[in-house]
Amino acid sequence: MPQTRQAKKALRKSEKRAKLNKVVKEELKTILKKSRKAVEAKDAKAEEMVKLSIKKIDKAAQKGIIKKNTAARKKSRLMKKMNKTKSAQ
Repeated sequence: MPQTRQAKKALRKSEKRAKLNKVVKEELKTILKKSRKAVEAKDAKAEEMVKLSIKKIDKAAQKGIIKKNTAARKKSRLMKKMNKTKSAQ
């Protein structure tokens, strides 16, 4: 348990940030899963889903919730999958 006022405040802040970060990460995972399924199913809305997921990935990386390289890797793999299905058509 924190003893000082500053330590108590720091604990509250870190707990609050952790909750917000968890929400953003869960949203990110959900949108990535949906966009991957849309790409694999060759859905008409696949491109829109991919654009939205890239936007979410960039936003999370900008806020520091995920690292830049992680964001780049996720975007790259998603685009690679989308381009592969486009060329197969």
